[in-house]
Amino acid sequence: MIKKGFTLLEMLVVIGIIAILVSMGFASYSTVQKKARDAKRQGDLKAAQQVMEQCYSVNSFAYPTISGSPGTITATCPAPNTSITFTLTDPLNTGTYQYTVSTTTTTAYTITADTETSTTDFSVSNQQ
Repeated sequence: MIKKGFTLLEMLVVIGIIAILVSMGFASYSTVQKKARDAKRQGDLKAAQQVMEQCYSVNSFAYPTISGSPGTITATCPAPNTSITFTLTDPLNTGTYQYTVSTTTTTAYTITADTETSTTDFSVSNQQ
């Protein structure tokens, strides 16, 4: 009589192949997540730049003061335009990746975000 079924070796080969495919998928998924967080950081900085420029135009040609801690920054336009505001929080939200701000005067600023997939950081600065 011939018994029909799989041998232990055949089962181990199939399990090994599945494990390899899952690990490859996990590695590419991790890279995609990092790229998505970097894209969010860049989009957030572009939006913050637009808010800063809007405040500049309605605030006697002066940028608002930016404050915050690593991973989160906030800016609010001075009175009477306090409705012009933004808050940026890093998508990873671990404090590892930071937004840094440089304001030398009320007419200049630079906001920089650390990136996960590139050695160069992304930054935006005043357009005036």
